[in-house]
Amino acid sequence: MIKRSLPYEGLLHEIVEHNGVLYLGGIVPEDTALDMAGQADDVLRQLKTLLERAGSDLSCVLQVTIFVTDLADKAALNQVWKRYFTADHLPARAALGVADLGPGVKLELTAIAARR
Repeated sequence: MIKRSLPYEGLLHEIVEHNGVLYLGGIVPEDTALDMAGQADDVLRQLKTLLERAGSDLSCVLQVTIFVTDLADKAALNQVWKRYFTADHLPARAALGVADLGPGVKLELTAIAARR
C-alpha cells in the first residue's frame, strides 16, 4: 500500500493495491488558482507520478472517473488528456458533472490501474 500525506490523513490512502490492481482515490489539483487545462495537467501529472511510485505507469490505466464542476470545461480537459493518453492506449473513462469539489477545485480524478 502506498500512502502520500493528505488533508484527510488517517481516513484513507491515495493508492490501495489488491491482487496486482491499483485503486487510486480522489486526486485533486495542488494549485486551485489554475484554469481547467492547468488543473487537468496538474492532476494527470500527479496520477503519472503516483503510478510510477507504485511500479506502474499510464499505459496500465484501465479506468478513470473524472468529476468536473463545469461540463463546459470538458474540451479543455480533453486537450490535456491527449498529451497523457495516446490512441494506442485509451482507458475506459467517465466524466460526471458535480456541484462542488471544494474551493477552487474544478476536477477530481479516480483511477484503476494494473501493476506493471
